[in-house]
Amino acid sequence: MTKIHIHEARLWKPLKDGVVHCRLCSHFCVIKPAERGLCGVRENRDGKLFTLVYGLPAAMNVDPVEKKPLYHFLPGTRTFSFGTMGCNMSCTFCQNADLSQPPRLGRKITGHSAEPEDLVAAALESGAKSISYTYSEPTIFFELVEDTARLARTRGLKNILVTNGFMSPECLDACGPSLSGLIQAANVDLKAFTEDYYRERCGARLAPVLANLKHMRELGWWIELTTLLIPGLNDDPDELSALAAFINTELGPDTPWHLSRFHPDYKLLDRPVTPHETLIKAREVGWAAGLRYVYIGNASGPGFGDTVCPACKALVLGRDGFRSQPGGLPDGQCPACGESIPGVWA
Repeated sequence: MTKIHIHEARLWKPLKDGVVHCRLCSHFCVIKPAERGLCGVRENRDGKLFTLVYGLPAAMNVDPVEKKPLYHFLPGTRTFSFGTMGCNMSCTFCQNADLSQPPRLGRKITGHSAEPEDLVAAALESGAKSISYTYSEPTIFFELVEDTARLARTRGLKNILVTNGFMSPECLDACGPSLSGLIQAANVDLKAFTEDYYRERCGARLAPVLANLKHMRELGWWIELTTLLIPGLNDDPDELSALAAFINTELGPDTPWHLSRFHPDYKLLDRPVTPHETLIKAREVGWAAGLRYVYIGNASGPGFGDTVCPACKALVLGRDGFRSQPGGLPDGQCPACGESIPGVWA
C-alpha cells in the first residue's frame, strides 16, 4: 500500500476560521478545513495547508531531452524525468489522464517513495544532464520541485519544467531567474488562443498563461512552446496566426514552436487524428508570422523535426524522432554560414 507523504505546503496564507488561501497556481483556491484544492493534492488540515505528493513520484524515466520537447536545449543529452499524480487543469484530451486526473476525482493517490536526494542521485547515476519535472503538472508538486532543483543545481544538473503555465506569479518568482534560480528551461503547453477553449476544455484561463510566458522570458529561462492541434477545436488558421503573432511579439521570433499531432484520448474520443495537411499549414502560419523555428511533432514527415538555419536555409541539426544527430551543435552556429542559432547548446 502506498503511504502518502504529508508535508507542509508552501505558497499559501491563512484566512479566518481555519480557511486557507492557496497561492500556488492561478486558481488561487480558498480551501476550507478537511477539504482539498482543485488539484486534489493540497489539503487543509486544521488550518494548515499540506501537500500529499511530496516524495511520492508516480512516474520516473530517463528520456531524450528532445521528448519534452526541447530542441534547442542541450540536444542529444538525456534528462531524468519524473512527476507525481495530480494536475490543476482538467483537459478533456489529456494524454496522461491516469496520472493527472485521479486526485481531482477523489481517487487514491499513489506513487513511489523518493526524496529529493534519491531523485538527484538517480539522475546522476543515469548520466542525465538535467532533471525534467513533467508527466503531470509540476506546479502541483512545487515543494518537491523546489527542493530537488536546488539540490540538482549544486550537483551540476540543469532543471526543466514541462508545464501548462498556469502557476501563480509567486510560484514563478520562487523558481527565480535562470542564472541564479532553480529553473533553466521550460516547455509550455500553449493549448489554444481563446478563453473559451481554456474554460470549456481545460477548466482554466488563457490570460494567466500568457502573462506567465512573458514573466518566464523576463526571468531568462529558455522557453519552447507546444500546441496540440485538435481538428475543429483549435486549428483555425486565424487563431493560429494570432497565437504565432503573440509568440513573435512577446517572446521573440527565435522561440521554438512545436505543433503536435492529436490522437483521440481520455474524454475526447470523437475527433479524428490531426491530418498531416493541417500540421503543415499550421507550420506555414508560424513562418508567415515571423517565427524562425517551427517544428511538427508526434508525426513523421520530411524535415518535421529538423533545425534549419534561418539565414542560409542549410540543415543545422537533423532529427530522427526524438534523437538529434550526433555531436549536437556545441558552438551554437550554423556550420554553413556561421549564423548564430539561439539556444543552450553546451
